[in-house]
Amino acid sequence: MIHPSYVELMKVINANVEEGEEPVVNSRYSVVCATAKRARQIIDGADTLVVTHPKEKALSIAVNEMNAGELRILTDDEAAAQKIEIDEEMKRRAEEAAKEAEEGTEE
Repeated sequence: MIHPSYVELMKVINANVEEGEEPVVNSRYSVVCATAKRARQIIDGADTLVVTHPKEKALSIAVNEMNAGELRILTDDEAAAQKIEIDEEMKRRAEEAAKEAEEGTEE
């Protein structure tokens, strides 16, 4: 048996949802996708958000992160807002790099 259960994880994820609002996740599928994505990030070298044991597997770490409230599943609105912020930041950095390159060639 998996501990924590899907039901427990869904309660943690939806804990900050106010009454009457739509929950962040309605299915186990969302939990599985989020933990699998996080496990891939951990495998690729991302820092863990919880204390881990040396032989603990990436998926177990991802589940523990979610259960501890350190890992969030974003709503569609939050994900769209985050994408806009990231796009704006990347554009700003590209403009800065282009400006620096232009200043470097003038000298």
